[in-house]
Amino acid sequence: MIMKSRLAARKAELGFTLIEVLISVMVLTVGLVSLLAVFGLAVSTTQTAQDDMIAKQEASEALESIFTARNTSQISWAQILNVADGGIFLNGFQPIKYQGADGLDGTADDTADPDPRCPGPSQCIKMPGPDGLLGTADDIYLPLNNFQRQIAITPLNDQSGNQYSVLRQITITIRYSTSQNLKVQKTYVMTAYISQYR
Repeated sequence: MIMKSRLAARKAELGFTLIEVLISVMVLTVGLVSLLAVFGLAVSTTQTAQDDMIAKQEASEALESIFTARNTSQISWAQILNVADGGIFLNGFQPIKYQGADGLDGTADDTADPDPRCPGPSQCIKMPGPDGLLGTADDIYLPLNNFQRQIAITPLNDQSGNQYSVLRQITITIRYSTSQNLKVQKTYVMTAYISQYR
């Protein structure tokens, strides 16, 4: 009886078996691999967020330039159309370039970046370099070669088919491929209505 109680006490103190250790290692490995996958997804999402923000900003700037030109009477109401309809805004997707002398995005006088540090024919975004200060010698120039913009201006019709002469729809579409995966095309669309009246 004493011998049996000593054996039972000894058996209780033996610890984990090899099978229990292997199962716990497997569970821990599955958990760590899952955590690593989530971390990788978070890093790639963070890196594509910059491209998404650039697309949103480029669409906003183009729309604001059209409203500003209308409000300041810089361009006439008849010019706020695509070239195919007798206006000044280019049809189809165009590379994103700097505004020309007219101060409008998406017109024939848009130019490439005049700064020789900007590679490529498109506009560049200047970002602070390693020192964290903008405007110093180590600034980084990010070319927008993988971005294209389309400005589509559509006159609206009423229910009887008559064309409204005082209201138009502006649809700005930014098409881009992310810097992580150049094969995947993304689009950002911004739509607004513009009136002949300020």
